Amino acid sequence: MEEFSESELVALLQNDNVKAFDLLYKKYHAPVYNNILKLLKDADESENILQDLFVTLWEKRASIDPQKPVANWLFQVSYNKSITQLKKKLKQSLAFKCIEGDMMLVDEKDIYFKEAKLKILEEALVKLSPQKRKVFDLCKLQGKSYEECAHELNISKHTVKEYLSAAVKAVKEYAEQHPVNDLVFIYIIVALKIIR
Repeated sequence: MEEFSESELVALLQNDNVKAFDLLYKKYHAPVYNNILKLLKDADESENILQDLFVTLWEKRASIDPQKPVANWLFQVSYNKSITQLKKKLKQSLAFKCIEGDMMLVDEKDIYFKEAKLKILEEALVKLSPQKRKVFDLCKLQGKSYEECAHELNISKHTVKEYLSAAVKAVKEYAEQHPVNDLVFIYIIVALKIIR
């Protein structure tokens, strides 16, 4: 296939041109995969997100604007899918609580308790500023060090510590102000300490 501009490739893609799709995949799969991997830190999960991303690209090809960089769409959608995956990991982590240093599985039959604690924690995270939420994601969910987080966000290590401290404090305060019951509140406070 002769060389096309990106907007031309998207236009062809909208007309169900499989070769245009292949060219876009070859051009962007590596950088997008690397970006996903930075977030998830898991090669298999990152590959799954990548494949799902390009399936979504094909399924939604008619709605993509040829006049806008398709790279922006790919990186944004892959980011959203990665965050969704990280939230799943968070929920898996929250299936455990720490009692006197021992990990104990929460009773899966207690659906009300499980859903209530997750709802409160997720609501609290949404209310954080984008930068504090990003620091929380990097340090608490992805397990990155202060130095790694500072480097990725181009801020100082001291700022990372301040943002993370403020984020944890905000989540605790939100949980305290929106208690379902005491067990849910205690669980969330403990969970903030065990998520890595």
